[in-house]
Amino acid sequence: MLALLRRQLPEVLRALAPLLGIAVLLQLTLVQAPARLFVQLLIGALLAGAGMLLLFAGVEMGILPMGRFIGAALPSKRSLRLIVAVGFAMGLATTLAEPDVLVLAHQVELVSDGRFRAAPLALVIASGVGGFAALALLRVVFGFPLRLLFAVAYALLLGLTFLAPTESIALAYDAGSVTTGVLTTPVLLAITLGLSSVIARRSAIEDGFGLLGFGSVGAMLAVLLLGILA
Repeated sequence: MLALLRRQLPEVLRALAPLLGIAVLLQLTLVQAPARLFVQLLIGALLAGAGMLLLFAGVEMGILPMGRFIGAALPSKRSLRLIVAVGFAMGLATTLAEPDVLVLAHQVELVSDGRFRAAPLALVIASGVGGFAALALLRVVFGFPLRLLFAVAYALLLGLTFLAPTESIALAYDAGSVTTGVLTTPVLLAITLGLSSVIARRSAIEDGFGLLGFGSVGAMLAVLLLGILA
C-alpha cells in the first residue's frame, strides 16, 4: 500500500503544482487576497492532494482490476440483457457519484435560483451516460463500426441542438464534458477492456475504446431532450 502511494505521489504533485503556482503568483503580484483566504487556499490544496492520492491509489488497487474482471465474466453468462443492464447500471451509478457532475448540477441549481434542481439534472445526465454505455458494450459484442455509431449519434446531437432552448444547449455540452471524470473513466474503461479481451474479434484498442466518448454523447442528448420536453 505504501509503495502504491509513493508511486502515485508524483502524479498528484504534477496535477496540483501548476494550479497552486499560478494562484500563488497572482496572490503576490495582482490579487493580494486577504491572508486568511490565502491560507485557506493552501490548506484546501493540501486536503485536495491527500484526497487525490487516496483516490488514485484506490482506483489502481481495486476499481480497475474488478472492472476488468466483471467485463471478462459477462460473456460467460450468455445474456445480452445482462450485458446491457450492467453497462447501464455502471454508467448510471458512476456518473451519479462523479464529482464533476455533482459540481455542475449544484452550480446550475444555484444560478437558476432552483429552476433546475441538482438531483434530477444529475439523474438525467447519468441516465444518458448509462444508456449509451450499454449501447457501446453491445457494439463490442456485435462489432458495429464505431464511426457509424458516432456519425448517427452526432447527427442526432446536431439536429437536437437546433431544436433545444439556448440554455439547454450550453448546459448539454458542459454536461458531456464533465461525465468523463475520476470515477466514470476507470470503471467504464476497465469493463469495456475486460469484455473486449474475451470476445473481441479485432484489436483490443479498436474494440476496447470509444465507450467514454459515446457515453458523453448520451449525456448531451439527454439534457437536450430534457430542455425540449420541459
